Amino acid sequence: MTKLYGRVPALADVSVEVPSGSIFGYLGPNGAGKTTTIRMLVGLMRPSRGSVSVAGADTVRRRSDAQRSIGYLPGQFVAYPDLTAEQYLTYIGRLRGGVDPATLRRLVERLDVDTSLRIGSMSHGNRQKVGIVQAFMTDPDVLVLDEPTQGLDPLVQREFLTLLREARAAGRTVFLSSHVLSEVQAVADTVAILRHGRLVEIQSVAALTAQSLRRLELTFTAEPPDPALLRAVGGVRSVKSADHTMHVEVDGSTAELLKFVAPYGVADIVSHEPDLEDVFLTYYGQDR
Repeated sequence: MTKLYGRVPALADVSVEVPSGSIFGYLGPNGAGKTTTIRMLVGLMRPSRGSVSVAGADTVRRRSDAQRSIGYLPGQFVAYPDLTAEQYLTYIGRLRGGVDPATLRRLVERLDVDTSLRIGSMSHGNRQKVGIVQAFMTDPDVLVLDEPTQGLDPLVQREFLTLLREARAAGRTVFLSSHVLSEVQAVADTVAILRHGRLVEIQSVAALTAQSLRRLELTFTAEPPDPALLRAVGGVRSVKSADHTMHVEVDGSTAELLKFVAPYGVADIVSHEPDLEDVFLTYYGQDR
């Protein structure tokens, strides 16, 4: 799909397929086109070229069918401020054809939502919890979540991630856009990275992090090896030395490096394994 604003492309030839029963992380810096993608995905915006299908329904030609399959939490969740959370959730549930009271009660209890409060009087975090409840309460086939944990305290964030895992286990699909890369890494099966409206990477989390450099901190009991010799070891990309400690970045296996330094009397090795943030910053840094 492609989306143009005038002649300016917000998205250019983005093509993804998200299998059912999976969590798909959608990442990119501000302005990369994430929200534009999501608005087309939920039928709030038409692509300039291409098409979007959710649960077999085209979001333009069969928008109502597609939307019935979706639980959506926008990046800026807004609800009627004069209604209590209970009134709002009841109203939205009726619009969607009814909600199982037991499901609604379970979500409210797990996220610790005080449904007697007016939404306008709630803190940002509590309003966000109402938004999460309304997205999940119909047990939709597809969950589309844009920055879902903003404003949530750590305990609620953890419960939310549990809800995502349960949704996946039940065979539902999650399309998750978030700036909190640690939570994406914790739950996502596959991640796509968007940059300037184009997909620059789409892989499993394991495959992406395996591509990143490993950082090792080596402390020696005696004189450490010459940094120039260390840089010649296979896979070593950079070396920084301070007293008896050397900071080394390695691409791929560390076996050759460890074999090389063993005779120098290694007292301690601290390994900093790559994470999704390292991968993301590799692409994001290209904008700098």
